Amino acid sequence: MNYYRQSIILFGFAIPALVALVLVGILLLVKSNVTESFQQKQSLFKNYESNRINALALEAQISKKRPHMQRWASQLNQETASAINSNLRSIADKIPSKEYQPTSFERLNLPSGFASASAQKSSQIRLAFRANYRSMQRVFLDLETRMPQLQLQELRIDPSTQSSNLNFQVTYTAWEN
Repeated sequence: MNYYRQSIILFGFAIPALVALVLVGILLLVKSNVTESFQQKQSLFKNYESNRINALALEAQISKKRPHMQRWASQLNQETASAINSNLRSIADKIPSKEYQPTSFERLNLPSGFASASAQKSSQIRLAFRANYRSMQRVFLDLETRMPQLQLQELRIDPSTQSSNLNFQVTYTAWEN
């Protein structure tokens, strides 16, 4: 019986134990890979869910502003000079004529200021008025409220020689589509 003891130990115990250890090692490796993959997919799903919830919240905010966006887009599509003229006429109806007189309206051809450094389409408008300070504040407030695409570029105020009013010269950059 001593002749077969070494073969029995080798083929009966050692090789099956080695095969079992290799199988257990492979199973542990597969299990760790599956666990890692599952955790990675869980974190990706959590990120996806948080992004989806954030996107829904943004969509809700945007949908509230959609009517304003359409109004602003239509304002940007209007011809700037005629929109300024019509707005100034409607503003002038509210202010006494001896407190406010438009004196000049000029559309400049070359962009300057911020417009020269931007790729956005714009036009320059120079306006001149003879008015008192309080009335011009109301005119500027109304005009810039009605036309938010106007950006003040230059404002000059000089005393008038003809009356107690002031001479105002203002240059706007009007952003367009």
